[in-house]
Amino acid sequence: MFFDFDYYWRVLRHVWALQNYPAKPKMLFRLLVLVPLTSLVHAVFFLLDYLFFPRLWRQKLEAPVFIVGHARSGTTLMHRLLSADADKFSYPLYWEMFFPSLLEKKIIRGLGWIDQHWFGGPIKRRLQQWDDKTFGPYRDMHEMSLWNSEEDCFAMTAAFVTQQWSLDIPMMDVIDIFHVDQMPAKKKRWLHHYKELMKRQVLLNGGHKNHLAKNPVMSGWVEALIDTFPDARIVVMIRNPAQCIPSVLKLVEVTWKGKGWNQADYARSLEILTEVCFDHFHNPRAVLARNPDTPQTVVDYRDLTTAPRETVLAVYAALEMEVSAEFDAYLEAQAEREKTYISRFEYSIDDYNLSLQRIESELSEFYDEYQWPHSGEETR
Repeated sequence: MFFDFDYYWRVLRHVWALQNYPAKPKMLFRLLVLVPLTSLVHAVFFLLDYLFFPRLWRQKLEAPVFIVGHARSGTTLMHRLLSADADKFSYPLYWEMFFPSLLEKKIIRGLGWIDQHWFGGPIKRRLQQWDDKTFGPYRDMHEMSLWNSEEDCFAMTAAFVTQQWSLDIPMMDVIDIFHVDQMPAKKKRWLHHYKELMKRQVLLNGGHKNHLAKNPVMSGWVEALIDTFPDARIVVMIRNPAQCIPSVLKLVEVTWKGKGWNQADYARSLEILTEVCFDHFHNPRAVLARNPDTPQTVVDYRDLTTAPRETVLAVYAALEMEVSAEFDAYLEAQAEREKTYISRFEYSIDDYNLSLQRIESELSEFYDEYQWPHSGEETR
């Protein structure tokens, strides 16, 4: 199993050098004890997969669908709608990504079956209580649960390829997981490992389905995805940046503040994240323009929220996928529910050292194409 020793040493050195960081002993314990131990366990199970599941040697990932786009642009909603087409798509649940090995997932599922059918589910109930306590306060920002589909980049955590370290400690100047298309050495190794992870997930879900992923972070991985999966199909979500950029900045800032960091601690990382926001508009467009033969479509957030069924049907048509009668019926039933959803997550562009004028300048071609209102006009 792959492990990114380069990023591991970078993070370790950074944490070791931190001054006046109360959680430093705890973080060093994670890095020096827990990370090596858990990664070793996962690596052993990863190898055992080929012994217990010889079909894995032949498992393929055919015509995977990747949903990318700036965070808070509707990637979760699009993924939730497509993942309801259960006969077509395979995707990981959040809890499954804590266990990268197929054997680990099988064991956990088996223990879950025993808990439910032999004992009435006491462990499941305790997990549900933990789930509500842990994720409940943040569900206005992002609907998260152990049993929800999630960004499958999280499955690479055991390989030390994760944005979580930069959320625990503001250090986006230390490690970068956003610009893989510009990182040739890491691109090859990271994507090979990602492919191995998702082969296991597809086999867990029957072996015959198409892999479905949504990862805003992969807006900087689009070329790497096409190189790794030549038959990949790409869905790019797009939304008014005056709405989604401050939204993601607020989401990350809330995380840093919740871990005790003050504004001076995360100012540099927030600047880097702002630049990443602009990159996540530009990179998918540039890469897909260079790869016109890749099945692709761009979805306006306004269309998805006002006409979800029609928008999803248009995505299927653009990607040359068939729509079953059962899935179409589901979309019709869901349409009104999705139209009435209103997020209670509040944020303001005024909270950041970022003007609407700069956003409009950096993304002027998008403003022209999508007719988003300019500063001073009513936001749509």
